[in-house]
Amino acid sequence: MSTVDSVPLLQLLKDGERAMQICNACRYCEGFCAVFPAMERRLSFSPKDLTYLANLCHDCRECLYSCQYAPPHEFGLNLPKVMAGLRRETYRKFAWPSFVVNILGQTGPALVLSLLLSPALFFLGMFVFHGPGAVFSAHSVEEGSFYRVLSHGAMVGGFGFVGLFVLVAFAMEFRNFWRGTGGRADSWLDARAMGRAIRDSLNLRYLGGGDDQGCAYPDERASSTRRWYHHLTFYGFSLCFASTTLAAIYHNFLGWKAPYELMSLPVVLGVVGGLGLVAGPLGLLRLKSIQDPEPADPLQRRMDIAFLVLLLLTSGTGLLLLALRETAAMGVILAVHLGVVMGLFLTMPYGKFVHGIYRFGALIRFAKEERES
Repeated sequence: MSTVDSVPLLQLLKDGERAMQICNACRYCEGFCAVFPAMERRLSFSPKDLTYLANLCHDCRECLYSCQYAPPHEFGLNLPKVMAGLRRETYRKFAWPSFVVNILGQTGPALVLSLLLSPALFFLGMFVFHGPGAVFSAHSVEEGSFYRVLSHGAMVGGFGFVGLFVLVAFAMEFRNFWRGTGGRADSWLDARAMGRAIRDSLNLRYLGGGDDQGCAYPDERASSTRRWYHHLTFYGFSLCFASTTLAAIYHNFLGWKAPYELMSLPVVLGVVGGLGLVAGPLGLLRLKSIQDPEPADPLQRRMDIAFLVLLLLTSGTGLLLLALRETAAMGVILAVHLGVVMGLFLTMPYGKFVHGIYRFGALIRFAKEERES
């Protein structure tokens, strides 16, 4: 039985059921987000229902600051904190393979892997196959700077294998979530519902608050700051992924060998994406540091911070590598950058990132329920 600051999972489920029953009787917050209309379609709340509703929650916290039953009321209703705890349990419950989450789903081991072990393995590989002379020397772009210390085949082989594993893990976890919240195996294949879910995901509709003036984060005042930092993080990550994909097409299908010129499209996309992936996580980390602790789940907060640190280090080391790619520092920075990226990839299916997969599934279900009700 897992815990959240000594609160057993069974107690979380009881708290969630109690909160939903109170909210379903009150309904003051029904205009804030998708959780409350989804709640109103139910008369009882099973663990499957609570898992679905918790992942539909965007943690905007409007409901806490508007609630007449929030502390210091004797009901002590704190819905965002209960939902955060239930979401965190989702990561463990639906993980694939299930045993891996006990290692990579923990904040400490994940950071050790990403910041120490994985970069050390890249250093070792560089030393063994290319020697310290190559690693600590400057190499020009014309010489294929990166590939003087680590071969293209090793990069593609290592990240290709890990990338395939991550995609399979995401697919299995989405299946587990869908079935674990009561959906039929193929019922998520609904073009209209998926289109609505994609649109709501891309514009972060439910971080706009009930009046689209922003959510109550980091405190009770409405603000769109968190929404914009999330946009910078998501679209920065997307541009970096597009840069890597385009570079792979250049290299493998067009015969244009990397590294590429500074004004080439893969580099431009990578720089713009990298800057977004610096600004977004930095902003979110700042908001985390000043947020109201009352609605936050402490263990979830630590997982969030670890994930943001990894994103920040991924983008920061990538930009530093671009700036110093023809200097003697390139080999060291490359090992650190690739190590952090590898650690990020390996931990993605077992931490904060996978919440995007589950939330997307919850948004599909919400769109289907809304249309069919």
